[in-house]
This record gives sequence, C-alpha cells and structure tokens, in this order.
Amino acid sequence: MSGFILRRIAQSILVIWLAYTAVFLAVQALPNDPVTIFLSTDASADPATIAQMKAHYGYDRPLLEQYFSQLGGLLTGNFGYSLSSGTPVAERIAEVAGSTLWLASSAFVFAVVLALVIVTVGTLSKSEWIKKVFLNLPPLMVAIPVFWLGLVLLQILAVQLDVMSLFPDGSFLSLAVPIFVLAVHLSAPIAQVLFKSVQSIQQQPFVDVLRAKGASESWIYFRHLLKNAAPSALSIAAITIGTLLAGSVITETVFARAGLGQLILNAVTVQDIPLVQGLVILMAVAFTGVNLLVDLIHPKLDPRIVTAGSQSARALAA
Repeated sequence: MSGFILRRIAQSILVIWLAYTAVFLAVQALPNDPVTIFLSTDASADPATIAQMKAHYGYDRPLLEQYFSQLGGLLTGNFGYSLSSGTPVAERIAEVAGSTLWLASSAFVFAVVLALVIVTVGTLSKSEWIKKVFLNLPPLMVAIPVFWLGLVLLQILAVQLDVMSLFPDGSFLSLAVPIFVLAVHLSAPIAQVLFKSVQSIQQQPFVDVLRAKGASESWIYFRHLLKNAAPSALSIAAITIGTLLAGSVITETVFARAGLGQLILNAVTVQDIPLVQGLVILMAVAFTGVNLLVDLIHPKLDPRIVTAGSQSARALAA
C-alpha cells in the first residue's frame, strides 16, 4: 500500500513539474517578454523604463536562470509579481480564491447529491416512463451550456420576477442560483457514468442470487450496486474538476461575482502574463491534487487496484 501511495505522489509531482515547464515554454514562445507585451499599449513607456522593469522582474536574465529561479519560487509559494498591481501574484490570488473555492466546492457537493438522486430514482422507480425520463436527464443536462443557463435564470428571476438582484447582494438566491447553474452541468457526466455502472453490475449473477434470497431492490441497490459502481463515478468526478474550474470562471463572469474568474479575465485583458501564469499553474496543482486524493481513496473502495498496480510494477522490474 505504501508503494502505491508513493508512486501516485511521485506521478503527481511529475505532472505538476511538466505543467510548470509547459507554461514557462509557452511564455518564452511569445513574440516579446511579458514586460514589453504589458507596456505595448502604454505610449508613454520609453525603452529605459522597459529595461528597468525587465531587470526588476528578472526577464533580462538567461533562459535557464529564469526557469530555475521561477521553479524555486514556485516550491516556496512565490509565483512572482503582478505587472498590473506590483503585488505578489500569490497575494492577489489569495484575495479572491476563497470566493471561488466556496462556489466550486458547494457546486461539487450539490452536483454529487443531484447525480445520486437522479440515478437512485431512475434505478429504483417501478414506473418505466419515470426510468426513461431520469435516464435521459444526464445527456440533456450536459448539453446545456453553463453561460446560457445562467443568463436564462438571471432573465427570469432578476428581470421578469424581480426576486433576486442582478449583482451579488448576499441574499439566498444570489448564492444558490450560481451554485445550481454550475452543479447542473457538472452532475451530468457523474450521473451518466454512475447509471451505466449500476446497470452493468445489475447484470451480474450475484445480483440474481440476492434476489432469489428475497433481498429487496432498494437493499441490493444501496448495499451492493452503489458501492461497486462508486469507483467509476469517483474517477469521472475527479476528471470534471477541470470543468468545474472553467465553469466557475464563466459563472462568476455571468453573475458578476468576485473570484478567480474575474481575476483571470482582468489579467488577460491587461496582458498581465505573470498573473495568468500563476493562475494556470495553480489550477494545474488543484487538478492534480484532487486526482491524487481520488487515487488514494480508490483502494478503500476496490483493493484490487493496489494488487494490480503491484503486479504491474513487478512485471516491469522483471
């Protein structure tokens, strides 16, 4: 088990390092350095000012020195300095990360609950038409764009019914509606994979044996089907973290909420490349961290994963 954990941690560190390297090379591939690009719209900036700023931010150093200097800063939580504000990138991200984290985590929990409700009703219902309705809900939900649903709900609730504000005012609806908008799109793939897994496990012989022994459908579902189908749903839930982060950006923009979404939009608008670079690396770290957590939870649900991993490692060593 310890070998499995160490391998997963090592893989996660490798992924983060590759993500950092890819972002660094992408910045170097730009036509100019970040300072020159940032000041390109400022007519008052003279070459001497640009040279001073490049020296201050370290963009006049050799490529390898910049690479290892920024990598060392990343390891200590130093993402560099924002060109637009002059403050540390980590400080600017920390100012708004709490709002996005709260929105994303609430939406994720609601999405999982919504997916469980859809699959449970669709599986246990005795009515065939209810089963068909719930079976077709996930494809419908995943087809609804996040921004479209947000704009429609704003139009209905804020403009037509006047029961919520167009801007965040701390009311229940101004908090609940963005969470709902984000969760609907997120829950669709989780429900779809969980549905397919439950249906696949229902065809296995041990389920027929349980029915023959007199076990109820709800007992079989909660005691056996859900537990065996959980690993597949957990994997797809981890993969949707990328969708969750992208959806958070769109949702914050539609509902005019302060957060990482607004920060990314502003950073791209003013071409603050160090800030964009820091946000991309932060999202890569968050995505990798969540997937590492899911990898560590998987063996608790299915111990065969650890056994299969150990056998593969031994085969490679041989």
